[in-house]
Amino acid sequence: MKILVLNCGSSSIKFQLIETDIDMIEADSDRTLARGSVERIGTDEATLNVTVPPHPTRSTTEEILDYQAGLTRAVAALKESNALADISQIQAVGHRVVHGGEYFAASVIIDDKVEQDIRNCAELAPLHNPHNLRGYYVTRKAMPQVPQVAVFDTAFHQSVPPRAHLYGLPYSYYRRYHIRRYGFHGTSHRYVAFRFHKIFGKAREEANLITAHLGNGCSMTAIQKGQSIDTSMGFTPQEGLLMGTRCGDIDPAALFYIMSKDELTLHDMSTLLNKFSGLYGISGESNDMRDLMAASARGDEQARLAIEVFCYRIKKYIGAYTAALGHVDGLVFTAGIGENSPPIRTLACQGLEELGIQIDEARNAATVGKEGEISSDASRLRVMVIPTNEELLIARDTFRAVRGLPNPH
Repeated sequence: MKILVLNCGSSSIKFQLIETDIDMIEADSDRTLARGSVERIGTDEATLNVTVPPHPTRSTTEEILDYQAGLTRAVAALKESNALADISQIQAVGHRVVHGGEYFAASVIIDDKVEQDIRNCAELAPLHNPHNLRGYYVTRKAMPQVPQVAVFDTAFHQSVPPRAHLYGLPYSYYRRYHIRRYGFHGTSHRYVAFRFHKIFGKAREEANLITAHLGNGCSMTAIQKGQSIDTSMGFTPQEGLLMGTRCGDIDPAALFYIMSKDELTLHDMSTLLNKFSGLYGISGESNDMRDLMAASARGDEQARLAIEVFCYRIKKYIGAYTAALGHVDGLVFTAGIGENSPPIRTLACQGLEELGIQIDEARNAATVGKEGEISSDASRLRVMVIPTNEELLIARDTFRAVRGLPNPH
């Protein structure tokens, strides 16, 4: 089955064309036929990028004024690059949807009720869900007979029990406004857990894992017998680890203090927490870990401090999730920083020998942007680097939903 995977943002469409079926999933032989993006939609300088492996990326700049035009151009580019003969070859569309609230614990075919439920969750993710739905509307119009499937970032974490997802607020706020920990990056955590089980030939019920998705946005998850039982992001993606521009865990009273001192509005504070905090806020220089590593090597004290805070937070969550799980079989690093920064992995695991974690520095240094084990032979835990592939998981979930097959977590 050829599946178009879409991830729609405020002015962009990221897409992949993936071929998969049950045999290919079992053999881990799904094929990415093409990938690309349409950026700066709504302008006369929009960019269209298409890559058909193994060929280099082809890019054009042109006028693309709305999402319908963006999708039309994306499909045309797939045809021009011979990844697709005709739009009729697309047998299903899988949509990344950021927030499924408490409505969805699995991926589902979108019908009128599902559409309305996604709309209801838009209040919880106003910067994402409306744009995710926009992708659904344009593909439904262009391909009315093709099934459309929603795959939710939050769904994997619906197994987190109340003791871990409730906040210490009056319970009425949970009943009235659904204030709770939702967690995000669920497709990424699910995918790398699946790969860990596949690599070591374990059933999902046979391993407890801690997964660390470290990029510009960062989150960690405790996975017990294949199910998420706790995760670091909360009601929003703001909570938890230090991130590129987000502060992560913080005493809320500090925010009220800053607001009163600097006379900030709610919008000002939201902007401060989401755009000017995290690695960028502490370093005063960059939200890019590569830049901070270089600056730290030059003796920049604030860059060094940002890196230390970043790694210390990871270490604390490893300890906390070890306690929550009781027994841990593996620790997995993924996403941009997790996959590509051996020094960060070393710092995050430093001093955790009592938890059974020992890094082999030669293996660690050699594992950049690829799958591999970085723990030593003496390590009780398997410490792995596993590149994430959220689009592949979306394609697989889409296939299963269309075929009426269960989605294993």
